Formats: sequence, structure tokens, C-alpha cells
Amino acid sequence: MLTLRLAALNIDGVLLNDTFSPVIHHFITTRGGTYSAELERSVFSQPQHIAGRLLAAATGGSMSGEEALAAYFEDRAAHLDRHPVTITPGTEELLVRLRAAGLRTVCYGGLGKDHFDRHLGRYAELFDGPGYVCTNDFRPGLKEITRDVFGLRPEQALFVDDVAKVADVARELGAGFVGRPSTFVHSHQRALMEESGVRHLIGGLDEIDDGLVRRIDRDLASGTFWDAAPVAAGTAA
Repeated sequence: MLTLRLAALNIDGVLLNDTFSPVIHHFITTRGGTYSAELERSVFSQPQHIAGRLLAAATGGSMSGEEALAAYFEDRAAHLDRHPVTITPGTEELLVRLRAAGLRTVCYGGLGKDHFDRHLGRYAELFDGPGYVCTNDFRPGLKEITRDVFGLRPEQALFVDDVAKVADVARELGAGFVGRPSTFVHSHQRALMEESGVRHLIGGLDEIDDGLVRRIDRDLASGTFWDAAPVAAGTAA
């Protein structure tokens, strides 16, 4: 690799199924609020205490932020009873491919490490450094993961995430980014990623193959990763 040293993979929505968008949509719409792209943009990838305040405001302000957050997690627990957390097909194979390409790998997300241990602990040996970084205190956490945890420059890291806001931060820093937007019917993340100029949008983890990783590496090394116009939606190159 010319510059890439790290692949950082978001947990919920990338390595695990999206169990947040459906719950947030249900939380908002069943309490009289309007679910929109702007709501996703404001709430997603926020520290929990901020997300709680935003959820409360989006439903009329009758709850405090703490009450809204507690109610949200109650809704999420009920959702998980009906729709359990599942590992995304191709997770192990992706980790093996990335490591074979010479990259270190790490997982990150807003929930505690127990969430990682419960659902991805079987693959712990395929992750480097701390294995999992909880970013709740410094979301979205790209700078902290790259600089503080691994001692790298932004252009040495590739982030794979399901939230457009993370792409915006990757662009600001000059880090690599691959988007895996949610397929939830009411999700706005694909459109938001396209608006943000995300060049690489994938549906399955198998699309992150050696060819794509090396292309991203070349573009990051030449400083052109974020320069080219976005490609058509649904393509990975």
C-alpha cells in the first residue's frame, strides 16, 4: 500500500445490521414528529446525550433529553425482540481480505464495548489495537481513532460507515471513506451521501475487494480521493 495503513469499520449498519434507523423512525412518527433527511442529519452519529435532546425536540418537547433517550432504548429493546441483531454477510471474509492487504483493522461505534463483544467477539483476533473504539464521547471519532489510537495521519485511514455525516468529516480530514447506506425504506442516507460527493457506495461487504482498496490507496496517496465527481449511485468505483 502507498499510504493506507488502517481500515476502520463502523459496527451498526456495516458489520451488523441497521437496528437504529427503524427505531428512530418509529420513535419519531409514533410520537407525532416528522421523520426527514434533516432529522437524520442532525441525530445520527451524535453523542447519546445530544441525540436525546434532539429526539425530544423532534417530538414536541414534552420529554426531557434523558427521558427521550430512555424511551428510545425501550423502543429499541422491543424492536430487537422482533428483529435481532445479525452479523452482516461477508464480515469475516472482509476482515481477512483487509489484513491480507497489509492493513490494520478496528471496529468503532457509539455503544459500549460489550455490544462489540456480544456480537463480534468471535472475530476479536481479526482486529488490531483495542479492537473496538467506543466513540460516544467524541463522535464521529475519525480524528481520535486515526491520530490518538493508531498514531496515523488521516490519509492513512479508510473508514466504512453508514452515515453521511461521517463522510463529511472524512472529507474535511482527507481520510478515505466507503459508504454502506441503510436499505431501510425511509432512510435518507444514500441521498445524503450522494450530496456529500461519496464516490464509493456499496451494498455488500464483498464489494470492498482488493481492487477497490488499492484504488482508494492510490487516490489518497495522490491527494485526489475527494476531488473527482461522484459516480452513479449503487456503484463501488
